[in-house]
Amino acid sequence: MKHVRHYAGATIIAATLLAVPAMANDTVKMTIGQRGNWDTAIPHLGEKAGIFKKHGITMEMVYTRGSGETVQPVISGNVDLGLAVGTLGAIGYYAKGAPVRIVAAQATGAADYWYAKTDSGIKTLKDSKGKTIAYSTNGSSTHSMVLAFIKEYGLDVKPTATGSPPATLTSVMSGQVDIGWASPPFGLREIEEGKIQLVARGGDTKIIGGQTIRVIIANTDAIKNRKEVLRRFLKAYAETIDYMYSDNPQVITDYAEFAKITPALAKRVREEFFPKSLLQMTDIKGLDQMLKDAVELKYAPKELTKEQVEDLVQTSLNK
Repeated sequence: MKHVRHYAGATIIAATLLAVPAMANDTVKMTIGQRGNWDTAIPHLGEKAGIFKKHGITMEMVYTRGSGETVQPVISGNVDLGLAVGTLGAIGYYAKGAPVRIVAAQATGAADYWYAKTDSGIKTLKDSKGKTIAYSTNGSSTHSMVLAFIKEYGLDVKPTATGSPPATLTSVMSGQVDIGWASPPFGLREIEEGKIQLVARGGDTKIIGGQTIRVIIANTDAIKNRKEVLRRFLKAYAETIDYMYSDNPQVITDYAEFAKITPALAKRVREEFFPKSLLQMTDIKGLDQMLKDAVELKYAPKELTKEQVEDLVQTSLNK
């Protein structure tokens, strides 16, 4: 059953899955950034395939417009997990004392991209002087990528939070923002139709390329009191990733229905933009550099100590 909730002032789609006997299953509540992306569809596709049920997990999922909205319910303890949270944002929240910990990598490398209207005269980031450039929400991975663009390329642009890909496209097409952001499958049809053109990819910078840009975070009380439940969730999550890259055609059918796209486009999204390696869970790659970037990009006041890093990163839960 689907219904609408409100978190952080935003209207968010929530999917409350079929109830199962409480004695046999444990409910895991989570917020998930950006509904419809291949990498954020893992819980939905695993539920459809019966994988989470097999591990005794029932899920309550709330979709958000980005990390800024994803993290707050985790901090407050209203949900157990936050999925697709920008790694720099997670470091910053921890540095400020928030009760959150990283329990798994969510995306290593970036499928996100930036675009402009075809008649805008903006073909690359070099054409962006004095322009506005979009990201989803403060503290998100797209925010960190925009900051990385600015730092590495010395851009004179104005970063602007625009929320979800649909809201961003509206802002671009109406002239409110010059350069928009999206993640496949969103925007591919508009590119094919010639309405917009690719300007940059998230992995184009040395800062971002090859790094774990998004993570799964957990509330510290959930880790303390529900450790074995979270272990089962993460095991089912990993099993779902294997299923998503199997030869079973049902996963493409289910994702196409979920993302409201054709099966052909769904397969293209998986094959062209999301190699399985992007979804690896066990290693937070590029962490040493990101700890430095978190300070330089003003996510954290100072670099975390070795002891703090060991406390923040608790990926042993999914090994």
